[in-house]
Amino acid sequence: MNVSSLEWGVTLVGLMVLLLIDFVIVARRPHEPSMKESTLWVLFYVALAVAFGVYVYGKHGGTYGGEFFAGWLTEYSLSIDNLFVFVIIMGRFAVPRQYQQKVLLIGIVIALVLRGAFIAAGAAVVQQFSWVFYIFGAFLVYTAYTLLQHGEDDPDDFKENVMIRWARRVLPLTDKYDGSKITIVAKNGKRLFTPMLIVFLAIGTTDLIFALDSIPAIFGLTKEPYLVFTANVFALMGLRQLYFLLGGLLSRLVYLSVGLAAVLAFIGVKLVLEALATNNLPFINGGEPVGWAPHIPIWLSLTVIIGTLVIATIASLVKSSRDRKISSPRSA
Repeated sequence: MNVSSLEWGVTLVGLMVLLLIDFVIVARRPHEPSMKESTLWVLFYVALAVAFGVYVYGKHGGTYGGEFFAGWLTEYSLSIDNLFVFVIIMGRFAVPRQYQQKVLLIGIVIALVLRGAFIAAGAAVVQQFSWVFYIFGAFLVYTAYTLLQHGEDDPDDFKENVMIRWARRVLPLTDKYDGSKITIVAKNGKRLFTPMLIVFLAIGTTDLIFALDSIPAIFGLTKEPYLVFTANVFALMGLRQLYFLLGGLLSRLVYLSVGLAAVLAFIGVKLVLEALATNNLPFINGGEPVGWAPHIPIWLSLTVIIGTLVIATIASLVKSSRDRKISSPRSA
């Protein structure tokens, strides 16, 4: 895939423009978006991602277009799983609802920067060492297993990471919010950081931890850094509005973890098979490629990903509906 510097530049400028528009909207009128507003924004970002995928298809060919759509769907579905933890973080730090948009926006900006660095490092490693797909594949299969064992997220599962603990230790903090400000001036004239700063760090760095799963997964679908980066961008950009749109629906997606585990396991196996097909490790098949290892085409990957997510969603909604009928008192 030949991506020019101009194409990269236009993409990055477009991203910054979208972020700036988002920031102006949120900063001008902090509020909890309505269902209609959230729906329109989610549809806008989904349409934008689809339009970009069509652009990639037209300019770079069907294979790369398919790789973008497969990567975007995978990243988007994994991002939805992130929302469970975001809900926990918002509750843990008691963030007022009208300021949660700003928290998510800043957190997503932090996540984009950190993911960009992570993707650049991953692309360099992939280009130099093809055997890294053995590690990526095994890691994804293991992650799928732990996801099945773990089940739904619980508020007690959230643990403050190293960066948050460091911030608490070295920064002068207050436990009181002052709107969406990250600093306030105390009565003694000393400037203190509000809990909002900690929440920004929690959202951004927690997303990076999730990227440890999602970045290897998308490298299993495409090795093109441009597609890896843009798929992540489009998956994250609509996440803020999706957070408010789904709301209570998140608790009804009881089989989402099962579906995501199946997707990660599939991609993990795909990575191992590709590593075998291009093997150069001396202790595997004498350092020669393994002839029987099949190549899984992108259309099959896309079919498996979409099919798995659709089945998991439908099964979740059916089970939740049945559970509500069973638990609700019967009318006389």
